[in-house]
Amino acid sequence: MKLAVVGCTGLVGSVILKVLNDFSIPISELILVASSKSVGKSIRFNNKEIIIESIEDALAKKPPIAIFSAGGELSRKWASTFAKNGTTVIDNSSAWRMEPNIPLIVPEINGSTLNKNDKIIANPNCSTIQMVLALKEIHQRFKIKRLVISTYQSVTGTGVAAVEQMMNERKGLNSVKVYPHKIDLNCFPHGGDFLEDGYTTEEVKLENETKKIFNDNNIKVTATVVRIPVIGGHSESVNVETQKEFHLDDIHNALKETKGIIIKDNNEEFDYPMPINVQEKNEVFVGRIRRDNTIKNGINLWIVADNLRKGAATNAVQIAEYLIDNKLVS
Repeated sequence: MKLAVVGCTGLVGSVILKVLNDFSIPISELILVASSKSVGKSIRFNNKEIIIESIEDALAKKPPIAIFSAGGELSRKWASTFAKNGTTVIDNSSAWRMEPNIPLIVPEINGSTLNKNDKIIANPNCSTIQMVLALKEIHQRFKIKRLVISTYQSVTGTGVAAVEQMMNERKGLNSVKVYPHKIDLNCFPHGGDFLEDGYTTEEVKLENETKKIFNDNNIKVTATVVRIPVIGGHSESVNVETQKEFHLDDIHNALKETKGIIIKDNNEEFDYPMPINVQEKNEVFVGRIRRDNTIKNGINLWIVADNLRKGAATNAVQIAEYLIDNKLVS
């Protein structure tokens, strides 16, 4: 099967290629697409040199699946064109996520809602993906009433230029500033753009996307996004209030039975998830599992994942895998 990766030279695009190499997806031709400055250059994949093509040339090849990871502007311009040409587009940008008729998919949670007519499929925001996967079984069994979320997000979520800013600051070098403040040896409560009510676009994504993925607009969500000087992944402190009562063992069992979740929760050994330990892993790690004693049905979780893997590339490739396995593309 032909598969295109649009934006193959970016941070997420390069990880998509690594994940494709890890998964056993039957690819007869991998079509690599990047900006005009990269067209004609080659990337090594599966012991072969593959020439980067223009998006127009990729469109003409009519791949059954195209994974877009080149920003919202390009997705808005080209995703519909590919879809009308018969390609199923899996889009990593925020362009389509909240469109009413576009599915927002984490395969382990709502992959079963997909059908052959879904020609544009949105990949959720990185912070949302890792959180909702950890909450999947908790919501199904005990019905989530309210979430209070604080995220501690890697600079890799902003892109290559943000990583370069941090590394240059670490070396004492001048560089282009992606952030309004120094990021090395610092953190700031700001992700995305500020809105009139004081929240940021990244915080609102957590609220809206959680409700859409769980198909439940009754969940109350409030979030604070913090950018921190790490590159390994995003961390989240999540306070969960449920409608139904539970025992702490019930929460452990719910997490154990969730595909893609690994529990690291041994306080005596100081064993809990950290960004430095989850980098380049596809799973979501959960620890510091404890009751919130200030409310009747409350639980605190610490959730960590590589935002470039499960938070972006891995989830996109898993969607492609689901489409192929369930014969939703041909």
